[in-house]
Amino acid sequence: MNASVTLQAPAKLNLTLEVLSRVSGGLHGIRSVMVPIDLCDEIEIIPGGHVLQFFCDDPALQNDNLVERAYHALELHSGAKISLRKNIPTQAGLGGGSSDAAAILLAAQRGVFGTVPPIDHLTTALELGSDVPFFLVETAALVEGTGERVTALGRVPDWHAVIIKPPIATSTKEAYTALDERERSARPRNASASLALGEALQRAQFVRVVELLQNDFLEVFSAAPEIAQALQMLKDAGAAKPMLTGSGSAVYALARTAAERDSLANRIAAVREFEIFPCAFRSGAAWTR
Repeated sequence: MNASVTLQAPAKLNLTLEVLSRVSGGLHGIRSVMVPIDLCDEIEIIPGGHVLQFFCDDPALQNDNLVERAYHALELHSGAKISLRKNIPTQAGLGGGSSDAAAILLAAQRGVFGTVPPIDHLTTALELGSDVPFFLVETAALVEGTGERVTALGRVPDWHAVIIKPPIATSTKEAYTALDERERSARPRNASASLALGEALQRAQFVRVVELLQNDFLEVFSAAPEIAQALQMLKDAGAAKPMLTGSGSAVYALARTAAERDSLANRIAAVREFEIFPCAFRSGAAWTR
């Protein structure tokens, strides 16, 4: 049996999320700037054997998870023991499941499972989930289409965030339905907040990035009592522009330095069942050399 390999699967924040019109298959087009953070799931892989043996410390994911789906999508001829330790909250808009799947695909590319049958990794990633291609680039990116167009934005600035996960789960399907019922203006690409924020991020213009933060789902979910409370908790602590990530339910505020982040986190009034996660932006090794 080969030695074990431990992978870090990072969560993400949507700095922007523009929901566009429906495309083929009933999906929606999007434009979004996403950034990985150092809140990570941990995946241990021990290659060998003839079948997959999967273990997860969250019983709810033991029999329905993207790690197993990603592994089987590789059509491997050998087995492995894979253990998943969940640190990223589920149903939060933080992309934990998608990141777990991407970590398995990246491990395969790097030879962790030995020889792998040839596959189209982008197609496979999209079949697993619309956020999975983003996690393959291992840094901030502009994501367009239905997730298939991913433009890496280079090494991320050494910035930070404070996340609050309220005790509520949100439905992505219901969120899109709610947006479809509202009249919204056209979103020409040349006037996109996502493109503008992507440029500001590359230039490390912190104030400009904060000004451009936006999420179309915020108008849908900001009235939910728990999400409204989490946003208010950040505002009361002095956050400049609290924002929703993904379709929720987690919200966040950015901080320029670790000291500012910790100060913000310490000023948040503790509320039972509201989880607080201080974190930092994260780039993969290929972007930090």
